[in-house]
Amino acid sequence: MAAPPQERPGEKQPAVRISTPKGKWILLTTVLGSSMAMLDSTVVNVALPTIGRDLDAGLAALQWTVNAYMLTLAGLILLGGSLGDRFGRRKVFVLGVVWFAAASLLCGLAPNVGVLIAARALQGIGGALLTPGSLALIQASFHPDDRARAVGLWSGFGGVGAAVGPFLGGWLVDGPGWRWVFLLNIPVALVCAPIALRHVPESSDERAHRGFDVLGAVLGALALALVTYALIEARSGSVFVAVAAVAGVAAGIAFVYVERRRPDPMMPPDIFASRQFTAVNLVTLCVYAAFGGFFFLTALQLQVVAGYSALQAGTALLPTTVLMLLFSARSGELAQRIGPRIPLTVGPLLCAAAMLLMLRVGKDASYLADVLPALLVMGLGMVTLVAPLTATVLASVDTARAGLASGINNAAARAAGLLAVAALPLLAGMGPEAYRSADAFNAAFRRAMPLCAGVLVIGAALAFATVRRPAPGCRRPQCLTHGCVTSPPLEPQRAAAPPGSASATASSAGPAS
Repeated sequence: MAAPPQERPGEKQPAVRISTPKGKWILLTTVLGSSMAMLDSTVVNVALPTIGRDLDAGLAALQWTVNAYMLTLAGLILLGGSLGDRFGRRKVFVLGVVWFAAASLLCGLAPNVGVLIAARALQGIGGALLTPGSLALIQASFHPDDRARAVGLWSGFGGVGAAVGPFLGGWLVDGPGWRWVFLLNIPVALVCAPIALRHVPESSDERAHRGFDVLGAVLGALALALVTYALIEARSGSVFVAVAAVAGVAAGIAFVYVERRRPDPMMPPDIFASRQFTAVNLVTLCVYAAFGGFFFLTALQLQVVAGYSALQAGTALLPTTVLMLLFSARSGELAQRIGPRIPLTVGPLLCAAAMLLMLRVGKDASYLADVLPALLVMGLGMVTLVAPLTATVLASVDTARAGLASGINNAAARAAGLLAVAALPLLAGMGPEAYRSADAFNAAFRRAMPLCAGVLVIGAALAFATVRRPAPGCRRPQCLTHGCVTSPPLEPQRAAAPPGSASATASSAGPAS
């Protein structure tokens, strides 16, 4: 657990203590806010088959239902953190909560799948405003002596929400209907926003962000959008898809060019001068690409092929979250003693083994004999690698750039999951109506799991070859408790950034830090 952060000269010291009523209101606000984004990231996969049947949507539309949200969130989350620092963290947090709730209402009322996909993209914009503010408010409000405890409580409460999320989502889908997966966000927002306005102090830091890399954010999001479109629609073989693919690559090249030339880039290229940072982000891309594909397809496999209800499928996935809640902190402590190389090698290999075990899950699969063993191994693999991954990212750069490094790692993980959901059905030969046929989906699932496992093996090999023990005295996360498996945890502390660099504060949509 990290020592209290150093405050900037002349900066007002946060003074709220966690034991006071004000401190408890702030903690409640941050938990409610992060829970909104986290619940949607954990329950939508469970609802996909029902959404597809109700709106008569093909597989590509279901992919976009997941990816439209991830696209805008991944592309704009660093910019969202910058906006909070400049214009007020509470103000941008509340704006994100209201925006997210309004987009959720549109999702819940969507008359067709096109409107649903557009509303999901709007949700992602709200998430990009909301999620960086959650931990930033803790950092800016609590006294340094209480900050680590506040982060731990935030993470623990959020972890309970992550564990309940799939169960709640399945119950809603089987009961009131899939639309309530989104409509549930509205009462949460109606509680969260007024509490934030009344009890959370405003804070900002104009010195950290004198400019906004809007062009970089737009180019990054555009590159992801075009490549994602090309992968999802590649089955059509149209000229427009080929043009989109080329344009996506061109936008990516333009993004790199702009980041190299701007005085205040969103993603400064020189941060990749650290070989350790570059290596860990490559491992992150491999690991979270496999995770994104696994959780997207497994929720469908359990319902389409194994015959589970939405509630049963959501409940079936709980062991991974529970294991992370119980043992991630111990895994982080072990990695600090032995170094990150072994955990970051063994963890992906365990997850790869779990995905191969999932090949046993077919029609009339037994939960205890077929599903549970695979998910237990998956949970153990995630416990082994997630906390050391975060700690290694923070340790690979200067302390002043820890927030920026953490934000880049989070964006990389989300982008990897986004592209995996787009590409994996194509690579596995999954047709547009595959999820309507148990035999067709099962055949494609059996081709997809070895692909995911292979990507994890590549990640393990990269970690073994490139990751080294951090230098003594390097930065450590304040908290190593994790309750979300869809994106890496982030460190909320921020320190003074060197002139000309942009320091981002961002938070995972899941309860982790």
